[in-house]
Amino acid sequence: MRLAMWSGPRNLSTALMYSFASRADCAVIDEPFYAAYLARTGLDHPMRDAVIGAGETDPDAVIARLTGPVPGGKALFYQKHMCHHMLDGFGRDWITSCANVFLIRHPARVAASFDARHENPTVDDLGFPQQGALYDAVTALGLPALVIDSADIRADPRAALSALCAALGIAFDPAMLNWPKGGRPEDGVWASHWYASVHASTGFAGPEGDLPRLSPHLQAVADAAMDDYRRLHALRLTPG
Repeated sequence: MRLAMWSGPRNLSTALMYSFASRADCAVIDEPFYAAYLARTGLDHPMRDAVIGAGETDPDAVIARLTGPVPGGKALFYQKHMCHHMLDGFGRDWITSCANVFLIRHPARVAASFDARHENPTVDDLGFPQQGALYDAVTALGLPALVIDSADIRADPRAALSALCAALGIAFDPAMLNWPKGGRPEDGVWASHWYASVHASTGFAGPEGDLPRLSPHLQAVADAAMDDYRRLHALRLTPG
């Protein structure tokens, strides 16, 4: 199975990649379209030159890797994707070969977390409109599209991941609940800027507290993302 996990940044996406990477039957890949996205848009992200230098800037070559042999011959190929990396002109036919899951998180938490690493984001930087559009594109093809909320994972990782695995038709593996402290060889070159908290962890953090207080700019960004978040939140898997 090829599993495309679609999220925006700061959605618990790296921790969830580490969770699946802890399965013996799973290979993972970390944001394979990031270099192509930066090269095409010209955006100035942290470590931009390093990301482009270390990655693949040809989207067709990225797709060939995603649809080619699974690393290590593993049964499961977990692909961590940022929705906003899928620019117009990047092929999408390959998505039909994947199980597609949409990982969501409350916009206020995403805005606060992103701003701490890269200031003054826009709603497009956080990927909410692109996530909603991509969900619609997947379902328009008649494909299943699962939604999981990071808050549910944080609240009860075993129950949330069991529900996700059941929906995917794969067995839950208790190994998904923990990982070794530190980085992974599959980490993108940008890990030193973005992954400090995951590298310091050995499992999912506990339930999230109150929503953060935001500056007027970040509150406006979060507000602009709420419709897309609420729509997908209503469709999320609910742990049994």
